Amino acid sequence: MQTLTIGTRGSELAMIQTQLVIDALTRAHPDLTCETRQITTKGDTDHAPIPNSSVGKTWFTAEIERALVQGEIDLTVHSLKDLPLELPSRAYAAAVLPRDYPRDTLISKSGATLAELPKGAIVGTDSIRRKALLLHSRPDLVMRSIRDNVPVRLQKMEDEDYDAVVLAAAGLARLGMLSRVAEIFDPMVFVPAVGQRTHAVEVYTDREDIQVITKSLMEPETTLATDI
Repeated sequence: MQTLTIGTRGSELAMIQTQLVIDALTRAHPDLTCETRQITTKGDTDHAPIPNSSVGKTWFTAEIERALVQGEIDLTVHSLKDLPLELPSRAYAAAVLPRDYPRDTLISKSGATLAELPKGAIVGTDSIRRKALLLHSRPDLVMRSIRDNVPVRLQKMEDEDYDAVVLAAAGLARLGMLSRVAEIFDPMVFVPAVGQRTHAVEVYTDREDIQVITKSLMEPETTLATDI
């Protein structure tokens, strides 16, 4: 019986996504047991706007990857869109799981769709992509930073002067919150991020034993679609 330690952020959604990987691993390897280690990242504690650079891509991954390289955990699970194009030395994405529903959604206080929001409405998002797409459709909107996990962002929308927020559909579905959605965007118009709703399993290059185990998770179609 082998036990793997999987590093993850401590948010509810991160834990759900990690459990999906654990379930897939134990189905493929019945003699395997998995335990999780929650790791706090800079993105969990620093609520300033995320830098619009490659540095910003490490805010939710750097501490977890450090634990991986130092041998404190055996593997880690990330949303592929959150990984920088160049991973730390001696770490790599060993597998990607089947891609989930990649669309973005709008949740508003009033239940209004994007077209129905009042002129000058305040929309919460930290994503440059989402800001650009929103302003392309509605140049009158006001973009305002909003950070934290999904439930907290929704509560901030209700408690503060946001009119709406943009969130990924798959994450809301996993949290049982799709009923809050006012509009699911057409992906041909509101283009999802590269790798959105794809989970990547990251391992240390020297751990060939872990690489063999995680190979069973590789989904060819999603791998091809997200290989950049």
